Amino acid sequence: MKDPSQVIHDTTFRLLKMAATKLPSDIEAALRTAHDQETDENAKTQLSAILTNIEIAETGIPMCQDTGILIFYVKVGDKFPFISEIKDAITKGVIKATAEVPLRPNAVNPIVGGNSGNNTGEKIPWFNWEIVSGDSLEVTAFPKGGGSENVSIVGMLKPGVGLTGVKKLVVDNAMSYMGKACSPNIIGIGIGGGADIAIKIAKHQLQRSLDDSHPEPEVAKIEKEIMEAINATGIGPMGLGGKTTVLGVKVDYAMRHPASLPVGVAVQCWAARRSTAVISKDLDVTYITHPVEGN
Repeated sequence: MKDPSQVIHDTTFRLLKMAATKLPSDIEAALRTAHDQETDENAKTQLSAILTNIEIAETGIPMCQDTGILIFYVKVGDKFPFISEIKDAITKGVIKATAEVPLRPNAVNPIVGGNSGNNTGEKIPWFNWEIVSGDSLEVTAFPKGGGSENVSIVGMLKPGVGLTGVKKLVVDNAMSYMGKACSPNIIGIGIGGGADIAIKIAKHQLQRSLDDSHPEPEVAKIEKEIMEAINATGIGPMGLGGKTTVLGVKVDYAMRHPASLPVGVAVQCWAARRSTAVISKDLDVTYITHPVEGN
């Protein structure tokens, strides 16, 4: 009989190892397309270095020395029989992955200082919980790097500026940090809700495939317009010039208060790590983002 805690623990370890060492196929494909279409010599050199780095990482070495702060998106079926096992098993999986992948210890106490040494501590790993109907568990490991996180923002705009003001905020932010976030980037945008809601929506957009667009045409248009505007800046890979500054822009929204127009902007570096698996009620595991390695 399978031990549910051990299955969740082992799945977490594998998710983190895959996230750290192999990009999802849509990200890698976008980087290769950017390289093939690039005409600027500096940009092409930077993209070549990124692609070489990706190939080396597939031997089992993390693709970046910053393996991120550990965040999980956990979608739990209301009839999944092992809900009580999830948090502890994932946390133990983090500790194992830190030691064995290895992952860089990135959990620092902001009050008294000191690194926990194993990527766990007060409220880390961070869990984003969602209860859905069903009897399975979906876990997404989302190790978020510090450089791109440092240029993420929340803007509290006046409603009168409208969508023009939203687009300006996002483009102005990209112009302000240039190559500091290890471009080409992916940008998630959350509009409305409140300050906390907007940035949560924005960060959640970073899990979307680059191949999709928002199902509402008005929102999909905003995604396209902002992506074209940022790529037109010529900031390019690592801020050294070129055609591709962003690989994707993903937008979603929540209803807002009449007096507020919050906008969250979550920035992701080219090392856009994410890895997802589904665990059935029978404890069978299906790896979604890395199916060849996982299944």
